[in-house]
Amino acid sequence: MLIIIEDYKSSKLLVRSKFSMNVEEIKKFLWLSGLKNSVKFNGKPNKKAVMGKLIATRSELRSETKIILPLLEQIIGEILQLTIDQQKEQLLKLDPHALDKEEKRKETKELPELPNVSDYKKVVMRLAPYPSGALHIGNARMIILNDEYVKKYNGELILFYDDTIGSPKSLRDSPKAKYVLPQAYDLIKEGLDWLGIKYDKIYYKSDRLEIFYEYCEKLIKDNIAYVCFCPAGKFRNEYKKNKKDCPHRTQSIEINLEMWQDMLNGKYHEGEAVVRLKTGMDQKDPALRDQIIMRISEAEHPRVGNKYLVWPMLEYSWAIDDFLIGATHILRGIDLVKEGIIEEFIWDHFGWKKAELLYYGRLNFSDMKLSKTESRNNIQRGKYEGWDDPRTWSLQSLKKRGIRSEALRESLLDLGMSQSGITFSVNWLYSKNQEIIDELSNRYFYVEDPILLVIDKVPEKEYISEPLLLPTDPKKGKRKIKCRVKENQLMVLISLADVKALETGVIVRLKDLLNIKINSINLRNKRINATYHSKELNREFPIIHWVSQNENIEVSILKPDGKLSKGFGEIELLKIPMDKTVQFERYGFVNPIKREKNHLYCYFTH
Repeated sequence: MLIIIEDYKSSKLLVRSKFSMNVEEIKKFLWLSGLKNSVKFNGKPNKKAVMGKLIATRSELRSETKIILPLLEQIIGEILQLTIDQQKEQLLKLDPHALDKEEKRKETKELPELPNVSDYKKVVMRLAPYPSGALHIGNARMIILNDEYVKKYNGELILFYDDTIGSPKSLRDSPKAKYVLPQAYDLIKEGLDWLGIKYDKIYYKSDRLEIFYEYCEKLIKDNIAYVCFCPAGKFRNEYKKNKKDCPHRTQSIEINLEMWQDMLNGKYHEGEAVVRLKTGMDQKDPALRDQIIMRISEAEHPRVGNKYLVWPMLEYSWAIDDFLIGATHILRGIDLVKEGIIEEFIWDHFGWKKAELLYYGRLNFSDMKLSKTESRNNIQRGKYEGWDDPRTWSLQSLKKRGIRSEALRESLLDLGMSQSGITFSVNWLYSKNQEIIDELSNRYFYVEDPILLVIDKVPEKEYISEPLLLPTDPKKGKRKIKCRVKENQLMVLISLADVKALETGVIVRLKDLLNIKINSINLRNKRINATYHSKELNREFPIIHWVSQNENIEVSILKPDGKLSKGFGEIELLKIPMDKTVQFERYGFVNPIKREKNHLYCYFTH
């Protein structure tokens, strides 16, 4: 619990709590944060931003802003009296590397130039989502990087659905299988719209099978591809592993063309025949030895049904399409280097001009689990409520949680095009999102795991609490919460977390209401007994949040890890709009998604 006393004569701010922060620490923080903000914005510090930074760092000070504000006003006034050069000088005294950090931050946000741009009439780039589900946070980096580069060079961006069928039937029958989901086309468009992506053309791989057949036949005629009947395990263990040619590699062009037509005509079933590219069985990397470029799939496709039986593999289809659509620069994760090598092999064979291949490092998400397949299965089983369920980490779910697309864009752009592996902390995203929504989200009371607090000897018949909707902007007005007293007794609900910090005999303040003395604590019966102490504001008393026991609304909050927070919120929550973030004081930001009678359902924002 926090106790702050202001002694104006000695100009000292005394803070006593388990988080203890003394006046010198607060002053140093405000000076450092104020100077950084001022230097960033050409000598004009933003008071709200500095206060927000302090509260975000030390949330326990949130209820004490009225006392900290005079100190902040004084420091901001002194900063404004300094020239920009003097501000920088003072900033370096507090943090010798502050300006270096700021320059480094700017550099990381500035994407490197694309290579050889002058060799092309126009920069053409493409997005290549596989429609197995909604786009998730892990897909967003590729999308945002392409979009930023196209904007930078006034180029063209193509949306290309990579909707091929390549997995064997045995895998598709598994609940872990990855396959084209009919609704994924619209889900992907929704995600791109939320990110603000504008694309110039749309293509579907499933519309281009005849093109892939044409070029596959050319490769066979050029004796650079062949039809192989080896079982996958045998080819891998007997030939690929030992750098040996399989028996079919030396078949004549005529035989390969005949077998190729048999594949197209349905003579062979799934898994019985494939077309391999003669990349070389002596390749150092086993993954590059005579890769499959076409295979049979008997699955029904959501767009073209069973019209086609033979489908292209990823790297082959992109070698053809990237050339035909005129792609100039291709961005992909460094784990797809093999695909790039196969593309270049085919481009070299046909004598085509190569696109520029650029790779960025692997992005690891240690604090979240990303799997479209798992999300799809859990949605189908009814475990998840849909693709906007926070546990999917889809773009739809981020939007539904109240995450702003500009926060996601900025946090991913900060990573740049580095080829080093990076572990992405979701706190980066939350920090940037809070900067956007903090001044837009009204505050309300919410008590998690509620415990009944019974207050005796209450002198008045009714108390009215009028906390500000937004403490940093009094113009937004106040909430009005009435508390009825019956037979000198007032009953409210408080959070179990606050109860655990209480002791009998202490005096605490119910925020914006009154002061009470704790008499007894009975966790088994979930009941606290107290007596009225006083009404006047006294900042020496620890502050706890509360909700009226008689007038409240039930609240459930679903978190990204699947945990469910339950409790009660103040009655004013009955009036709030849906899908507009609010902040539950001392708990966090939430996005209300639906209200059923007296029950409010929310997704946790951060």
